[in-house]
Amino acid sequence: MGQDTEESIVDAKQLNGQGITASEVHRLQIEVAREPGNAVAWRALARALRNQGKRVPASAAFARSITASFSDPELTMIEKLIQSGNLAEAIRLLDGRLASDNDDVIALRQAGDIAARSGRAVDAERYYRRCIDFCPSYMPARHGLSRLLLRQARLAEASNETERMLAVAPTDPIVRTLKAAVAASVGNHADAGALYEGLTAELPGQAAFWLGLGHSHRTVGRTSKAVSAYRRALDIPAGAAEACWSLSNLKTYQFDDADVDRMIRLASEADGMGMAYLHFALGQAFDRRGDAERAFDHFARGNAAKRETISYDADSAEERMLHWTTSVSAETVGVRGGEGDPSSAPIFIVGLPRSGSTLVEQILGSHSLIESTAELPYMDKIASRLARRGTAPGQERTGLDVDGVDLALLGREYLSASRAHRKTAKPFFIDKLPGNFAHAALIKLILPNARIIDVRRHPLATAWSVFKQLFAHGQPFAYDLTEIARWYRSYAVAMTHFDTVLPGGIFHLRYEHLVNEPEVQVRRLLEHLRLAFEPACLRHYENGNAVRTPSSEQVRQPIFRHGLDDWRRYGLHLQPAVETLEA
Repeated sequence: MGQDTEESIVDAKQLNGQGITASEVHRLQIEVAREPGNAVAWRALARALRNQGKRVPASAAFARSITASFSDPELTMIEKLIQSGNLAEAIRLLDGRLASDNDDVIALRQAGDIAARSGRAVDAERYYRRCIDFCPSYMPARHGLSRLLLRQARLAEASNETERMLAVAPTDPIVRTLKAAVAASVGNHADAGALYEGLTAELPGQAAFWLGLGHSHRTVGRTSKAVSAYRRALDIPAGAAEACWSLSNLKTYQFDDADVDRMIRLASEADGMGMAYLHFALGQAFDRRGDAERAFDHFARGNAAKRETISYDADSAEERMLHWTTSVSAETVGVRGGEGDPSSAPIFIVGLPRSGSTLVEQILGSHSLIESTAELPYMDKIASRLARRGTAPGQERTGLDVDGVDLALLGREYLSASRAHRKTAKPFFIDKLPGNFAHAALIKLILPNARIIDVRRHPLATAWSVFKQLFAHGQPFAYDLTEIARWYRSYAVAMTHFDTVLPGGIFHLRYEHLVNEPEVQVRRLLEHLRLAFEPACLRHYENGNAVRTPSSEQVRQPIFRHGLDDWRRYGLHLQPAVETLEA
């Protein structure tokens, strides 16, 4: 916890920052002048100055305490534990540290990082903002806050925070990376790509920038440029594993024998997410070669490695989801069904991942009256807030309670938030977040004229397609065949319930039918949306729209049937899913 000596005047009074007199401030100033590496003394001085209302010199003292802490072995150990994913041990050390000194800025930032990784966004934001309040110049806390705001889709706030940092540090590569992420989130992919181009030119040895550039190229369909960027990252040891996974995510990419041998060697030396990246990439490589046995072995290893990094309780997750879906009754919809905002602009495409929703989005996004946006998180945020309404911090209701809620106001909130993603004046737009299926009743309450399209695929085809995909974020159920099947089963129950509560309110589209008879199904879908058929919808692969999902290369090709039954090649390997679905 920093240095201390028998002569040090830092005691409990100074640590608590109370009762500090001018003479004691002077003595603390003498102390830090004599021992400038004493972080504890610098923090005591900072607290004393804050108590006197001298915030600017206090911030400077906190900054000096941070500098003095750079070589602190305990903080170094905590940082290594966080980076390796050993959060429990990191929390144990931080609890002890902050109990004795709760103004330790680096420790507070580390607590924020842990909270952010653990999904405790409210706690993470509190820690980051406390750091910034103490020391506005402490960039790592601002970086953490910006990333947190971005993950929460608080895009205006994230943009403001990023611009604030750029005003102070215009060349800071981390801040420019955050600016690129904000640009990509609102669909400004050209701006994001330009930022990454600049970063890779200035710092070509940083794998993260090549990966970001590759993702940017891939999103807008520049596949060959994406490959080149990923291969540059592959040549940098720190980025090799993720680069292999990124290449494998280009569903049309073929690894050669030298690539496969290299990935096998790297996988034998990797752990954690590096192991997950490499085994998923090897699984894709062997799957495309038709070697089902070796492909499944690598997918199983990759899933096991990823599953160890996440905390997921299938029982509680399913119970929570089913409580949400069943808590809005037909009576509630009947009584309050017309109170929401009357806009008919949103079209929600829902279902499970890897079930064809991206294809449907691209088909509809080719229509002259419909704009594709992204997988928007706003409906989930509204539902989560309703679930926490009137509960203690960190708790939520067993279901959604809309009693006394202004439904039209919530509808307008959703429309306002989604506007940041819209680039055209087309009358309709698509929100393609698959998990919005759980909010179907809420959608119809706050936006009664919105359309909901449920895209469903054969359960085993879905289970296999999910199992072979390492998701960049979310989908915690996706790394075990039994848990995938349980989630599919719960989803099917939920949709059956919604068909009762919202008769005719959800349009169901089978992926297999769409592949086998595209024009028939597209005409049927557009008729449901009360839109005229346009031939461009059958040429969706020509529309040039940005695609950020794992299907980006597949949906840029004409619809082919050849991959429809790929899951059948894995036969008995899928037995855990079969048994769960039949239970």
